Amino acid sequence: MKNQKSKGKGQRVKGRHLLFFCLIVVACWLSFAFAESDWKQALPGYQFDFNRDHASHPEHKIEWWYYTGNLTAKDGHRFGYQLTFFRVGVDKQPQNPSRWAVRDLYMAHLAVTDIDSSQFKYAEKLNRAGVGWAGAETNVYRVWNEDWEAKHDDAKRTLLKAFDDGFGIEFTLEPGKAPTIHGESGVSQKGTQLGNASHYYSQTRMPTRGVIVMNGQRFDVAGDSWMDHEFGTSFLEKEQKGWDWFALQLDDGTDLMLYQFRRNDGALDSHTSGTLIDGAGKATKLSAKEFTLEPLAAWRSPQTNAEYPTKWRVKIPSRHLDLEVDATMKNQELITNGSTGVSYWEGAIVVTGTREGQEVKGRGYLEMTGYAGAAMGMVFE
Repeated sequence: MKNQKSKGKGQRVKGRHLLFFCLIVVACWLSFAFAESDWKQALPGYQFDFNRDHASHPEHKIEWWYYTGNLTAKDGHRFGYQLTFFRVGVDKQPQNPSRWAVRDLYMAHLAVTDIDSSQFKYAEKLNRAGVGWAGAETNVYRVWNEDWEAKHDDAKRTLLKAFDDGFGIEFTLEPGKAPTIHGESGVSQKGTQLGNASHYYSQTRMPTRGVIVMNGQRFDVAGDSWMDHEFGTSFLEKEQKGWDWFALQLDDGTDLMLYQFRRNDGALDSHTSGTLIDGAGKATKLSAKEFTLEPLAAWRSPQTNAEYPTKWRVKIPSRHLDLEVDATMKNQELITNGSTGVSYWEGAIVVTGTREGQEVKGRGYLEMTGYAGAAMGMVFE
């Protein structure tokens, strides 16, 4: 009977995902019908308050909470993970009072990389909030999608829990370094026009302990996680094809966030940016002119035929940093047919190189979008 119930639930979830795949198409159309002025823009002068800003910002159209990490089991077995919760506004003030009215859609992606066994698994969820299937609190930090959840406990530690068919995670994350605010004057500018930006901060090195399940096998693991939280209304522009985003944790205590936008004409966008965070948590903004990201080798997906650079050289001359970033596995591509319809590469990486001539190592995560399917500027328009 238990197996029959589980099978029935799986069928209902699949049916629900088909329904909401249709809904998100409608949501994308509706987003053009409602003026962006109905949603609050990310504008300069924003003052962060971390008693408030971990929670949801429903006045903005787009928001996500994003966790990645590199963890190791007691026997040395290595893993990477990603858990991301998205909120996309559809109708800021629905006229229909029914709880079935769609104000927001909630998506979530889970991925686990079993580095030493060369396995990669991922799953996704897509739901609405009104009937309790998904949501995000505005007064405390808690975001969920069905039984996947991220929240704070009374000690302000972050609790993550997400399981799918035979794999998943359950972690406790300590705060680690104080939050790092990216950009200038409270905004991370993504495009030329005012408001094409986000309020963006990270917790770059969160000590993490918990359990990873892979193929039904349980591993007690520990390591470090990275959290990003962004919220705004219009991010990218039509000319921006996609981005390459790096989160690096070096063994000397330095953390490094870098991203570059690629344009449809093949050029790099001037809004490329980064932040260097030292061991004490002091952040330094990096402009597009202060670093280079050079692809060294690529992997072609047999499913989407997209070619992703999975090996890079990262240079910051002013900091005498010369790094090589390499994927722990070539195939860490997420094909999200059930939710966004956007395929992207998101995976665990290793870092080697030098700083002022001295050897340095590290780990991190790399995200690459816009290599398969629609340009990201169109998706986030």
